[in-house]
Amino acid sequence: MRGLGKKRRTGRSVTVGLSVATLAAALAAAVPARAHEPSHEQVRTPHWAVKDTGTDARFRGLAAVSRNSAWVAGSKGTVLRTTDGGAHWRDVSPPGAADLEFRDVEAFDARRAVVLAIGEGEASRVLRTEDGGATWTESFRNTDAKAFYDCLTFFDPRHGLAMSDPVDGRFRILSTGDGGRSWKVLPSRGMPAAQEGEAGFAASGQCLVTSGPRDVWLATGGAANARVLHSADRGLTWTATDTPVPAGDPARGVFALAFRDRAHGLAVGGDYRADQASPRASAVTADGGRTWTTADRPVPAYRSGVTWLPHSRTSALAVGPTGTDLTTDGGRTWRTLDTGSYDTVDCTPDLGCWASGEKGRVARLER
Repeated sequence: MRGLGKKRRTGRSVTVGLSVATLAAALAAAVPARAHEPSHEQVRTPHWAVKDTGTDARFRGLAAVSRNSAWVAGSKGTVLRTTDGGAHWRDVSPPGAADLEFRDVEAFDARRAVVLAIGEGEASRVLRTEDGGATWTESFRNTDAKAFYDCLTFFDPRHGLAMSDPVDGRFRILSTGDGGRSWKVLPSRGMPAAQEGEAGFAASGQCLVTSGPRDVWLATGGAANARVLHSADRGLTWTATDTPVPAGDPARGVFALAFRDRAHGLAVGGDYRADQASPRASAVTADGGRTWTTADRPVPAYRSGVTWLPHSRTSALAVGPTGTDLTTDGGRTWRTLDTGSYDTVDCTPDLGCWASGEKGRVARLER
């Protein structure tokens, strides 16, 4: 969206013997522990450990590969990569990209990744690396002045999609079948008409997400209703469903989605303006997005990123400029764990959870 400025991997566990259930329980206990327990007890609760990236770029794009490996992409054409848990970051920014705004990155492993630059016309581009960022190849450059690409996602290492704000009244979908080496615009006949003013939010790389080999969901805002669009055939045909997340303004709507399978999903968003409240800013679905229900206790403020804890049916994290929230009941209720500013969040099967945001801020969940 003009104006605003998914992933499954393997590796070591967050801590030896710490199961997903134990992690969720420890996170849930972190709030009272931090408020009332002595400082030596606080250290042992899961918390975001901020890593020094050596830059002030804003990282709205994040791809967690494992507990040790992650990619971030952001402003001023910046792309960083770590393979040692964030102790060191290698600047692997594409040459000549300083004027680009990267808002999404999808990584297949520690060496292969695809990044999306946003903007009107030729500012929207896709670049790919196969050697850890030592070299990059531009595989797509938008030539339609009416298109503005927001998000990127992959079903597997070969098949992926990117989405643009509506062109001629419909969201535009870009498709790849060779890991991002080449792209084609899909026919628009299977896409429902967009509402007046409807668009996606390039806030966290999570306005377009997948689960499984064929299902993909697209989040919208800015129009009368905040909607989620779903495709079960890799973007050829779509259905649209209204959500209870407030919209009706260019700054409001659904900003991020997360699906743990093809049925159970979370939506977060709100109003990204700091001086505006964001009531009913999270919703849940148990039928693949055909219906959405407002959380009983929603996230307390605007949130731009969300992810399920790996291997969990009930626990997830949401992040935004004013904090991180946890749910342990599938998104029905949320509680704040941390008040640090983050734009996006991602977890891996080895329980490596990462978050990133403004002023070069990147953190890993540690205990």
